[in-house]
Amino acid sequence: MPRRFALLSILTLAAGSIALLPGTAAQAGAAPRPAQHAAADSTSEQRQVTRYWTEARMESAQPLDLPAPKDGGKAARGAAAGPGEPGGGTPWQAPPTGGRGDGRQLRSANSSGAPWSGGGAVVKTTGRVFFTYQGRSASCSGSAVTSANKSVVLTAGHCVKLGGAFHTNWVFVPGYAAGQRPFGTWPAARLLTTPQWNASEDVNFDVAAAVVAQVDGKSLVDVVGGQGVAFNQPRGRQMYSFGYPAAAPYDGSKLIYCSGRAFDDFLLSDDLGLTCDMTGGASGGPWMLNFDESTGLGTQNSVNSFKYNFAPNWMFGPYFGNEAQAVYQAAQTSGAL
Repeated sequence: MPRRFALLSILTLAAGSIALLPGTAAQAGAAPRPAQHAAADSTSEQRQVTRYWTEARMESAQPLDLPAPKDGGKAARGAAAGPGEPGGGTPWQAPPTGGRGDGRQLRSANSSGAPWSGGGAVVKTTGRVFFTYQGRSASCSGSAVTSANKSVVLTAGHCVKLGGAFHTNWVFVPGYAAGQRPFGTWPAARLLTTPQWNASEDVNFDVAAAVVAQVDGKSLVDVVGGQGVAFNQPRGRQMYSFGYPAAAPYDGSKLIYCSGRAFDDFLLSDDLGLTCDMTGGASGGPWMLNFDESTGLGTQNSVNSFKYNFAPNWMFGPYFGNEAQAVYQAAQTSGAL
């Protein structure tokens, strides 16, 4: 029987399965072009999508299912160029938008899943993602990042496309808190993901971006700020993960965080791992390097992607290499209506 896994946007896991968590920049090397999809790319469509997401619909979001990564996928990536890094690309990063802190880490260096009460920029840049999948509502998480068009949200690939089709009615709600939308509802004008996720839903490349439309004549980053973003970085570093897990013991009403030193998945993927108890709905939430608890600013370097059902205290996220960078570059140079 083939192995199976489910998006971490989901909590129903079968035995033996894996759970998947549902300035201009330099070019991203020779990575294949990202897959792109027009979402609500007119003003009338954007108004319609925004009206669609009532509080009741957001609260009714349901989990999703997904087939597993292909056996042997890890071995196929093991020959990648560079010192153990997929793609072997050149390190590159953009700083956060909204200021810098002094690098203080005020809390414990390790958290496996606690409500974030530290305030700062992260409570504005992180948000819930809502979309329609096969006629039903679902949710993920996402993060506003520094970008040339000030309109890019990074998330997981399965949070924009699943089962061969892009999601519809896609919106980002930064700073979501118990049904409140303090910074508005931002409809996606364009959705992008890696060619590997687009073609075969390869968990090693479970990365996506949304270019969101302006709201009231303002761009997303001008309203909430933006986290930094980095690609082709060394592994095994201290990281912070954020998201809106909605499955028990969480309910999707508040921002949760994990922190600790990342490790390499030694099983079926080339992803990064982190000790983290977040559940379904956290998919697409940001993993950050150099996170400053005094300001809530850091540098995004992965997203919540999947869990193995036999190791529920571990979260995994894709390595941000050339393919992820190509998605970001294409998104930040795309126009936002």
